[in-house]
Amino acid sequence: MPRLTMKQLLEAGVHFGHQTSRWNPKMKPFIFGARNGIHIIDLQKTVRLFDIAYDFVAETVASGGKVLFVGTKRQAQDSIREEAERCGMYYVNHRWLGGTLTNFKTIRRSIEKLKNIETMFEDGTIERFPKKERLKMDRLRQKLERNLGGIKDMETLPDAVYIVDPRNENIAVKEARKLGIPVVAIVDTNCDPEEIDYIIPGNDDAIRAIRLITSKIAEACLEGKAKYEEALAAATDKEMEEEMMEEVLETPEAVEETTEAQPSEASEVAEEGEASPAAS
Repeated sequence: MPRLTMKQLLEAGVHFGHQTSRWNPKMKPFIFGARNGIHIIDLQKTVRLFDIAYDFVAETVASGGKVLFVGTKRQAQDSIREEAERCGMYYVNHRWLGGTLTNFKTIRRSIEKLKNIETMFEDGTIERFPKKERLKMDRLRQKLERNLGGIKDMETLPDAVYIVDPRNENIAVKEARKLGIPVVAIVDTNCDPEEIDYIIPGNDDAIRAIRLITSKIAEACLEGKAKYEEALAAATDKEMEEEMMEEVLETPEAVEETTEAQPSEASEVAEEGEASPAAS
């Protein structure tokens, strides 16, 4: 059974592309036709390709991987943040800072600065500074939180990137491709599909369309996390069983030693018994 149905896609308006004059000819295989000067996306292909993307995301997370959600356009910001937080993944939903992936060490330094400022506000250290300095630090905190808040716990590069509108997020796409990080994306009729590893043909402008697809990608992450935790628990159980077996294997030796010691004690008692009549 497909993860997305034709009915869901139609209701969310996923089939509406851009004006025919704004299309990218490379998207021709994913276009059903045109109506009133607007390209109509072939939803049968969307359903099939989405299943492939879903499986990839679920498998990536099931093997311990992390996914970075990216969507900085106004229509995508809320869905990206809410769904990434729901499935425990990272996100960028305001400005993509150049080098977020390719210059990750520098980005990490900015994240550390953000964390240090947050600590100062939390423990009251900030009160030691003059009012003007406090206001300056607060503005910096808000700016850093806006740009880096969704990735401040990202210690290493992500294992996959999910993007809403790769044309708008072309820098993120280029950085991911340069580092060999697979890209999953909603690809509208004005985008270049050749830059994307896992294409989801669809409307990347309508809020409902973005929310529908993004929520399903989040579900793929949750499914993968459940499998990962299950495998982790099974590995822990196996380790405990092995430890218990080792203890069991050690026990017979102790029993054997005790059994060997008992006859000698009995012999001593018997010898004492034999010696008593002789003495009497």
